[in-house]
Amino acid sequence: MTPEEIARASADRMWELDAVSAAQGMELMSVGPGDARVTMRVRPDMLNAHKMCHGGHIFILADTAFAYACNSYGVSTVAQHCSITYLRPARPGDILTAHAREVHVAGRTGVYDVSVATQNGEAIAEFRGLSRATPKAPIGGAP
Repeated sequence: MTPEEIARASADRMWELDAVSAAQGMELMSVGPGDARVTMRVRPDMLNAHKMCHGGHIFILADTAFAYACNSYGVSTVAQHCSITYLRPARPGDILTAHAREVHVAGRTGVYDVSVATQNGEAIAEFRGLSRATPKAPIGGAP
């Protein structure tokens, strides 16, 4: 299999098991080696008391893109540490896109940056995730 085929097969396996992404209304737009794009529309039930998208929903979106990017090599990989900086609010109806990109991988540890932006290209958040490969565990757990 090519690296692109491995990335797609890994993403397909994860997507069929990923109830959180489905509940959030996310769509996996693209995946490749060390790279993923995931979108989500901000719904009324995602708003906080300030009528803006709750930061937890933005975090879930960024974390999901991170997960697809770091699992794109066919090796089960989990988050070791994540942080997010919110830059501006997301509003009802916004379509957010999280673009995860591999920065560096050494041994079992990877560094990934995720940018979250609106449909108009407005930056919403920047996320950094550190991953840890768990090569003895298949993607999705026990078959």
